[in-house]
Parts: sequence; C-alpha cells; structure tokens
Amino acid sequence: MLVAKKIEAIIREDALQGVKESLRAIGIVGMNIFDIRGHGRQGGVDQHWRVSSSRLDLLPKVQLNIVLSDHNVEKTVEAIVKAARTGKEGDGIIFIYPVEDIVRIRTGERGREALMYPDDIDTKKVAVT
Repeated sequence: MLVAKKIEAIIREDALQGVKESLRAIGIVGMNIFDIRGHGRQGGVDQHWRVSSSRLDLLPKVQLNIVLSDHNVEKTVEAIVKAARTGKEGDGIIFIYPVEDIVRIRTGERGREALMYPDDIDTKKVAVT
C-alpha cells in the first residue's frame, strides 16, 4: 500500500526563492508551482492614493504542490514554514492531503516507484558530521 501525501502550500510571491532553496537543501526535487490570487483571514489590503483609496481583495500568491513519502512530510513542512514565515498576516497556509496512488505515465510505474526521483529526499545521502 502506498503511503504518500500531497503538500499544497500557499505562500507570498517574495518567499518563493527562499522556500525553493530550503526544499532543495533537504532533497525535495519534484514540485509544481502556480501563480494564484486570493486572500485568507486578512481579507486583502487597503491601497491609498493621493485622491482615493480602494481595497485589493485578491492578492498575488504562489501555490506549491509536492507529493512525497509520508515519512518526509514533517521535515518538508518545517522547511517551508522556516523559509516563508515573516510573522505578518498573509504568510500563507499549508494543506496536507492523502494520496491514494501514483502512476508515472512514461514508464507505467505505480506507487512508490513512480514517486522516486534521482537525488530526492528518499535517496539523498546525508553526510553525518
């Protein structure tokens, strides 16, 4: 039985580079990134000009999707939070979903074999100092 999870993280645009570097450092090599717009609890931001103001309620964000082995979820979530947290409203949110199965179209591999990448978090050799 496959034991995998999908992490869907919605973060600030300006946090993307740091999050990608943090994920690479722990061996996350496969991900999808989408430009999105939305808002959470903050409901948007007020914009003020010389003569008027308005509320921007759909803010630009980035969504990362990562599917990985169940035992790598906590390390991955920690890496995202560490790199994306500013302590201000709008830092983002992470959703974690169960994955029932995975099929690699090119090879027909299923389950764990379809999930593996060379040099990913499951195959990466971590130097012990």
